[in-house]
Amino acid sequence: MKYLIKDFEYYLKNEKGSSPNTVQSYLVDLNQYRTFLEKYHQITKPQHIEKKHIEGFLKSLKRHISSKSLARKLTAIKSFHHFLLLEKEVSSDVAKGFAAPKIEKSLPKVLSIDEVVSILEQVDKTKPLGLRNAALLELIYGSGLRVSELLDIHMEDIHLNQSYVIVRGKGNKERMVPISDMSTIALRNYIVKAREVLMKNKPSTYLFINNEGNQLSRQGFFKILKKLSNDAHVETECSPHTLRHSFATHLLENGMDLRTLQSLLGHEDISTTQIYTHISQKRIKEIYKNAHPRAKEES
Repeated sequence: MKYLIKDFEYYLKNEKGSSPNTVQSYLVDLNQYRTFLEKYHQITKPQHIEKKHIEGFLKSLKRHISSKSLARKLTAIKSFHHFLLLEKEVSSDVAKGFAAPKIEKSLPKVLSIDEVVSILEQVDKTKPLGLRNAALLELIYGSGLRVSELLDIHMEDIHLNQSYVIVRGKGNKERMVPISDMSTIALRNYIVKAREVLMKNKPSTYLFINNEGNQLSRQGFFKILKKLSNDAHVETECSPHTLRHSFATHLLENGMDLRTLQSLLGHEDISTTQIYTHISQKRIKEIYKNAHPRAKEES
């Protein structure tokens, strides 16, 4: 099983073009699955796995993890068993037919425009790191990028004169995303005044560099954003993805159509983009309740 999971990793990376995060998540889930099969059923070969073993594994997890995590683990198992069938390691797919658990859909948290501006105002633009941070925030919020897309941008991907950037999304698919005027200004300042200083004579093609001259990590950016949002006294829990959600919600609230927003966000399915219409409706109700003199019941 261990070697077959390794083959599956190669299949995900090189044939399916799965993102590094997806590959890593699947490997963690499948190794947990393998450990369960070996420990409780002494199964080391996929030919010996039956539906009852998969049911037992899922049942053992049910009390300890969320429905969302359970659904992800089931997806990993189903993908793996489908791969085993394709490779003729098994004669049938025992994972076929398992229904994913129902997941309660919660609306993503978003920042108000004032909160975004407040976070941006905390950046100290007199220092190289501050110029980099300003460029980071303006670009991720101004173009609605995923954090992986943002940090994977190379210098050759940025086209400031034409106001667009090439990003690589899920499945390593490239798309062209427009850059706002504020992002362009922040990026020019960072590239001209700060990037070379941060690189410390180390060669790198990545746009965003950390203080040691290497590619900025996800954890590094998360810490930056966390500190700035705390300094701005923003109460909403703020992550890089919160800025992406805020970008989408603010565009919808200002009249952008769903199809255009879908293209900007790099969503394959329009139903993924439609979540933002629900956020907008919720925010409209909140604004109405706070603003209308007859909207609230008097105490």
